[in-house]
Amino acid sequence: MAAADGSFTRGFVAAACLSAFQDRPGFDGRRVLRHALQGGAALTAGTQAAHSLQRGQWGGALAAVVAGAAAVQIIETLLGDAGREEKDLG
Repeated sequence: MAAADGSFTRGFVAAACLSAFQDRPGFDGRRVLRHALQGGAALTAGTQAAHSLQRGQWGGALAAVVAGAAAVQIIETLLGDAGREEKDLG
């Protein structure tokens, strides 16, 4: 695992900027937060996978991809529209 290199922050900010006003009028903070967290997780996973591949560590690259995909799915489950509907029903 590489030392912190700011990839999460870069992904978080980039995804938040893209999500803030696309496709919908007004500001939906929950959606922007969800996309920002997913962007940070995805960019971090991609960065770690690239570092692993540069070192010839195929297993590390695969682990980074799996961890990134899992993080994106967990964030979607917790903050996505389906998660909001489940909380409204409960």
